[in-house]
Amino acid sequence: MSNKRLELTWYNKDMALIPTEAGRYGYKWVNPSDPRYCETHTLIYDEYIRGEQSPKSDKYQYSPQADYEPQTKNLMILGESGDVLETITRVPELAKEYLGQVKLVYIDPPFNTSKAFASYEDNLEHSVWLTMMRDRLLHIKRLLSKDGSVWVHLDTSENHRMRLLLDEIFGEQNFVTEVIWGKADTSRNDAKQFSLDQDYIYVYSRNPEWRLNRLPRTAKQDSIYDSPDGDPKPWLAKPGHGPGAATHQGMVYAVQSPFTGELLYPPIGGCWRLGQQQMYAELSKYTAYEKREIDDADRRAEVCGIDKNSIQMGVSALLLKEPFETACKEAQEVAKGVLPMVYFINEGRTVQIKGYLPDKGIVPRTIWNFKETGSNRNSKAESKKLFPNEPPFATPKPEKLLQRIIHIATNPGDIVLDCFAGSGTTAAVAQKMGRRWVTCELLEDNFNRYTKPRLVKVVNDQDEGGITRTKGKRIAASGVELPEGVLPEDAAKFTSVLNKLIADDEELKKHAVIKKLKALAKTQNEKEVINWRGGGGFQVAHLSPACFDYSPALGSVFLTEEAKGETLVKSVVANLEFSYIKNTPGTVFDGRRGKNLLKVIDGVATKEIIDWLVSQLESDETVIVAATSVMDGVREYLRKNCKGGKVLVIPDNLFNYSGGVD
Repeated sequence: MSNKRLELTWYNKDMALIPTEAGRYGYKWVNPSDPRYCETHTLIYDEYIRGEQSPKSDKYQYSPQADYEPQTKNLMILGESGDVLETITRVPELAKEYLGQVKLVYIDPPFNTSKAFASYEDNLEHSVWLTMMRDRLLHIKRLLSKDGSVWVHLDTSENHRMRLLLDEIFGEQNFVTEVIWGKADTSRNDAKQFSLDQDYIYVYSRNPEWRLNRLPRTAKQDSIYDSPDGDPKPWLAKPGHGPGAATHQGMVYAVQSPFTGELLYPPIGGCWRLGQQQMYAELSKYTAYEKREIDDADRRAEVCGIDKNSIQMGVSALLLKEPFETACKEAQEVAKGVLPMVYFINEGRTVQIKGYLPDKGIVPRTIWNFKETGSNRNSKAESKKLFPNEPPFATPKPEKLLQRIIHIATNPGDIVLDCFAGSGTTAAVAQKMGRRWVTCELLEDNFNRYTKPRLVKVVNDQDEGGITRTKGKRIAASGVELPEGVLPEDAAKFTSVLNKLIADDEELKKHAVIKKLKALAKTQNEKEVINWRGGGGFQVAHLSPACFDYSPALGSVFLTEEAKGETLVKSVVANLEFSYIKNTPGTVFDGRRGKNLLKVIDGVATKEIIDWLVSQLESDETVIVAATSVMDGVREYLRKNCKGGKVLVIPDNLFNYSGGVD
């Protein structure tokens, strides 16, 4: 048999892409060895934005999230996403900070819908789009921590191809789920065929052992649990059986009822929910039981839906140890008080199980309703509130959606990365939730109009929208005690409906019974809850200009106009994978890698310079000299005077390349 795996292929899959124009979505094919693709850019640091946390006020309540430590080690970068990801994975000082350290990557890339939005182009050819995404996902894989996950947000345009691409890069075994986000709160009647109401978010983990954080429970979810028998833990009734008899034959056995003496079995195709040992322990709380093998292979095979000869042998029945009359009296006394986890209904002929109120939160479901995670309408409203004098960002995402993703995938202090920043929702929510973040945006207009101003407002506590504030919980009004099982939300809804029903009847409005009903159902909201008080900060940066270019006509690599001074020095240091050390007091060198030191010379390397550099070395150190020009004999001179020393010509010895597609 062939061991070849299923693989998505496309035109020019073995090629690479470079931007056709800086700051725009547009690419052309090149050889993966082309210096324009291979060059590592550095970061040029601009201003650092810092905010102060606002003090608390008695006017509000404050959630635990409002007390999270505001993060300060955040990074906002203007630049092309592929180049940014290469920078933070290849530049040693950045790689040390981020490589294998990112807990969550959420990306909302161009959906490739063949439309041109006001904020960005969204009409790449399929093979170009796939190559662009492939290259970024490969970097993302390296950035993810062992317990990290990547969430890729798309619509129907490319989602089927993306799923195969993600399988190829992260492995099918690391597929977690497909989340369906109901983004529309109304149907689109202008749709030619169907109203497309959902987006898709593919979740892949770095390792199959990935574990998530559960979602907090709501009062409504808890309200279905009760304690009619006085059990200190609320519970709800569950059938004593579940599916899977054929594959769980050890959980198909007879249970003798202490109330009727009958032998009870799960229904056809079912097995008991509890293993025999746990079932035995719970039944023994009624009266004494014993395990005993009986001749019931036919009945057990019937329940399992298999041939008698295939039934698992040696599975004991749970039978009454004492005479039935004695056991029944004991069981009836127990049934008058708090019931064991296993209990009986239907006069003792049916087994039930108590399903206790979970101590932990709830497991996230894969369909997310807009009422829980926001809609496109919500996100547009958030954008308008943030930027009242600007046209709304084309495709923002609601903060509640990112809040859920970040909650599930991270903890406070973890790093969140989004390399398609857009309006900055991911970074804004990460900051409000006490997470560190890295984000980048290609389009300078978006960066200056939306992304940066939004994050400035967040750290300065000038963003009251999104998840910053939550309505106070609905509670019974002072002096009102709602009946058991009636939630404050139910009472408020009842009053609202009642008011609508009597809206046109003045006599009913004054009726004593109506007034009494309203008084019994009166509710109020608690104080507004504050979840974010500002604070923290972020470093603004942009990518360095390209220092190396390639001319297909000449078949050679050359330096760009920007390749001079400190820009050239930092570029050479990064491309040779040295750590930049020029700012270290007392050093004359530009980079270090272990015992190897690097000196970059924007000019001629001479023997006199070599003598000076060698004199600055410790006995166990060596030097690499990279210069734009080298005098004859200097290479040999360095090798003779410094063991392991090397001279490189810029750019020829950095990017020795000829050929490729242009």
